[in-house]
Amino acid sequence: MIRSSLAAIFLALLLFCACWAKPNGSKTKKPKQVVPTIDCDVRAGKINLPEFIAKCPAQCKETKQQVYGTGVFASISSICNAAIHSGVLTNTGGKVIVRKMAGQNIYKGSNSNGVRSLSLPKWRESFVVSVGKPKKGVIYPSTLDYVPSRPTYVKPTLATTTTPEPTTTTTPEPTTTTQAPTTTTTPPPPTTTRPRAAVHKVRDAGSSHPYLASRIGQSQNEQGKRPVQVFRGSTYPNRFPQRAGAGPGLRRPEAGSPIRRQPSSPVGPAFPRREWAPPSSPRPDWFPGARHPADVSYAAPDSGYTWSETDTPEITARDHRPDISEYERWFYNFGPYLPRSTDAEGNRKVPLDTTQTRVKPVDVWKPDTNPYESGFNARQQEPGPRAPELVSQGDPNCMVDLAFLMDGSWSIGKRRFQIQKDFLSEVAQVISVGVAGPMMGIIQYGDEPVTEISLRSYSNSREVKSAIEKIGQKGGLSNVGKALSYINKHYFSDANGNRGAAPNVAVVLVDGWPTDKVEEASRLARESGINIFFVTIEGADDNEKQNLVETNFVDKAVCRTNGFFSLPVTSWFALRKAVQPLVKRVCDTDRLVCSKTCVNANDIAFVIDGSSSVGTGNFRTVLQFVANITQEFEISDTDTRVGAVQYTYEQRLELGFGQYNTKAELLNAIKRINYWSGGTSTGAAITFAAEQLFSKSKPNKRKIMIVITDGRSYDDVRVPALAVHSQGVIAYSIGIAWAANDELEYIATDPDKEHSFFVDEFDNLYKFVPKIIHNICQEFNSQPRN
Repeated sequence: MIRSSLAAIFLALLLFCACWAKPNGSKTKKPKQVVPTIDCDVRAGKINLPEFIAKCPAQCKETKQQVYGTGVFASISSICNAAIHSGVLTNTGGKVIVRKMAGQNIYKGSNSNGVRSLSLPKWRESFVVSVGKPKKGVIYPSTLDYVPSRPTYVKPTLATTTTPEPTTTTTPEPTTTTQAPTTTTTPPPPTTTRPRAAVHKVRDAGSSHPYLASRIGQSQNEQGKRPVQVFRGSTYPNRFPQRAGAGPGLRRPEAGSPIRRQPSSPVGPAFPRREWAPPSSPRPDWFPGARHPADVSYAAPDSGYTWSETDTPEITARDHRPDISEYERWFYNFGPYLPRSTDAEGNRKVPLDTTQTRVKPVDVWKPDTNPYESGFNARQQEPGPRAPELVSQGDPNCMVDLAFLMDGSWSIGKRRFQIQKDFLSEVAQVISVGVAGPMMGIIQYGDEPVTEISLRSYSNSREVKSAIEKIGQKGGLSNVGKALSYINKHYFSDANGNRGAAPNVAVVLVDGWPTDKVEEASRLARESGINIFFVTIEGADDNEKQNLVETNFVDKAVCRTNGFFSLPVTSWFALRKAVQPLVKRVCDTDRLVCSKTCVNANDIAFVIDGSSSVGTGNFRTVLQFVANITQEFEISDTDTRVGAVQYTYEQRLELGFGQYNTKAELLNAIKRINYWSGGTSTGAAITFAAEQLFSKSKPNKRKIMIVITDGRSYDDVRVPALAVHSQGVIAYSIGIAWAANDELEYIATDPDKEHSFFVDEFDNLYKFVPKIIHNICQEFNSQPRN
């Protein structure tokens, strides 16, 4: 029985303890994390929390909100796009944790996950993003504390009725034992005025002029040694003596608001304007009544320095002595100094501050002059004709046709687009644009290229700079290949201002890397004689090279890979430093080797007679003649190319166009050609050369055929010659010994005397080398380049 009672008591204690520990008898639940939602354009700096969690919506990548930095971002970056750039989120949105950090000096731009981040030299605050999964036991704020916007001040428009506090006067009454104070309260009648502004901190008005300082000191002594007070935020001092019984508040002009009073006298509805006599007392007795409503028409309750608006500001000249009192200003204007001139309405003009500017005051009254001659109340004389402005004709040492391909893609942003425009303006200023020097044009590229400034649009640097400021960003991708094709086909043309005698230069500005391939378009442009320069800003680093559409795109695009035509810039903010080096390079015309000239824009085919009548020794002389002509040209795949056909009854291709791309290799190949021997079928050889060589010629190359023969052909030469002439081939004929003159004339392009030559012996062939080269170049320079 005792045992059962003890067990019951023990059980009751257990139940009591359990109920006390958990009154509801239920398991404690963990608080649930509430994740606030933000928009795609919310920047980290706008949220006033050191660490928080947020949820980004979907499709933020399409909004193209700016991101600055890589890994660690500047606080002006979009949170959602920074998370996508870091790989924390995808474009479908999701949760992200943001943690603030101290600012950095360098934020490097990069391209990652479809988001292009920009570089920034410095910012005051940074942040990093991580996956939106809070650690165990960590609860982030469920609401975000946004940084408040700048307050807006509204001008009061309605009058308010105010009742000043009653004035209390205490008068002690003397008695024989004690003094009992008697208090009398006199409430003033209520008035309707605009809100009064509270009194600000005051300062003593001083003066640097000894006489004025003594006069104002005497005035203060005579008025109870009350200092003249000047309100903070206004250049005008307190003009009204403080009245007995006045309330503690004083009106003051609103900071920046106009004072609608002439310097000579107070003007109001009850006070007509009058002229004050020279002062007989140290200080004029300004009226002690209420101020004119115009003085406080825009007064507002005092809140420190505030902004105010005015409908008709009437003070048009700056107060040239802001540190003097109203009395000093009055005495200065009407004391021992000469009066000043007035305008047509009788309003006195404030003299110009000659201590601050070097402009001679034109409104000062001169007693010895005729007012009608000095312009007083008279119509101003019209200025005489100006001398014509001298316009620069340009730098003759830099005579190039220069086209800039500016990047207008969305990836660079508006700020960097403006930096690019500033860079082009400075280049235009340094390069000295003119008809006798460089001419400058601009193409903006994005998805498609657009001509902003043609070569013939402007003839001086000032006009070019003005036109650059008006260029707006087009947007899109960075399709440099399309832009290069555009300038090759359309831009450098006679109709667009191409001068022919000046080298064509194209400078490509690209942010990072192009979004299309440039190799083929660049090759065609180089073959057209365009010198291509590349200025790459913030190019791809080792981690970003996997994103390139075309590797080594700069080397594939520029005129030469020797470093002269490429100019890498590490940051947009260092672009200005590239102005002088770039101008120096584009003006060095001796090194613009891709310019289309008579020695680098040809496809030359030699048709060599290998018949039995020539002989081995003379054949070697013919090969030396071919080598001497080849020596005068620039040989490469994009410059002049040389081919050779040897013929007898049959034909053999000895050298193909582009088979050897250096001059040394080509000359060695010419020496290695073996003598064939046989008959003479010149007509068939011409047809063979047209089929095997000129059919593969490039469209922008001049096709030149040089036929060398020592006898009459066994077949007809007229029809094959007319066929190649119709294909645009310029044919030269070289006859030796027994060659027929009529066939030489049939083969040669008109006029015959410029394209047909005859020599008695093989050893005299070398004499025609200068003549042939001269004719080729003269013919090239006399024709349009495009």
